[in-house]
Amino acid sequence: MGRRRTSCAIALWRKLTLAHRIVLHDVDAGYGAVRVLHHVSLTVNDGETVVLLGTNGNGKSTLMRCIMGLVQVDAGEIFLETDGQRINLVGLAPEAIVNLGITLVPEGRRLFPKLTVEENLLLGAYRAGARPDISSNLRFCFEAFPLLEQRRGQLAGSMSGGEQQMLAIARALMSAPKILLVDEPSVGLAPILVSRLIAKIKELQERYQLTVLMAEQNFHLATKIADRGYIIVHGAIAFEGHTTQELSEHELVKRYYLGV
Repeated sequence: MGRRRTSCAIALWRKLTLAHRIVLHDVDAGYGAVRVLHHVSLTVNDGETVVLLGTNGNGKSTLMRCIMGLVQVDAGEIFLETDGQRINLVGLAPEAIVNLGITLVPEGRRLFPKLTVEENLLLGAYRAGARPDISSNLRFCFEAFPLLEQRRGQLAGSMSGGEQQMLAIARALMSAPKILLVDEPSVGLAPILVSRLIAKIKELQERYQLTVLMAEQNFHLATKIADRGYIIVHGAIAFEGHTTQELSEHELVKRYYLGV
């Protein structure tokens, strides 16, 4: 029975995730008079896991928030290319962007601590495209993270940091996303928990054909699951690595991440 359920979940996910990609071109953005992003261009292709590497304060979270419509873009373009269409995301409200199938797992998790695990998950399914499949998506999340099914009645605020991060990812998956943005999943977690979480993201990406953009500063763990990546320094893309090998051999990575 469990194997049949999993097959149904995979079939549902494949039906919902057709060809799609995110394209940013010359994006400038910031907060008031403070410019954070400078002419940022990057692409996340269908089925890829792309890592955005950068130390704290270099604009990773701002870039993620721009894609989601949470930070205003001052110049440049952000497009979702899906099913033969090119949709301009600049100027769209966050809920409209979520309705297009893009979901963010924010830094710091941002759960509802006084609601249960199941209630947090159900809130993730509010987009119109996900509502008809709430039961199937809930089963999918419990299959992906069995611990959450065991804790479905527990208050989210009483869980450990690693358990909360699992819940944050599962809540994002409840919206049946085409593209999953994950912002700093390792923040505040013990190294062993980070390793398990990164492995789970890789498993989900491969099993359910997700397209993933992950902002991270832990180079060793991020490159275990990434196909390729970008380095962002002072709000600008300093290097694009077409493979993780290219990233590891770049001078910036050696200086900031490998201690060379």
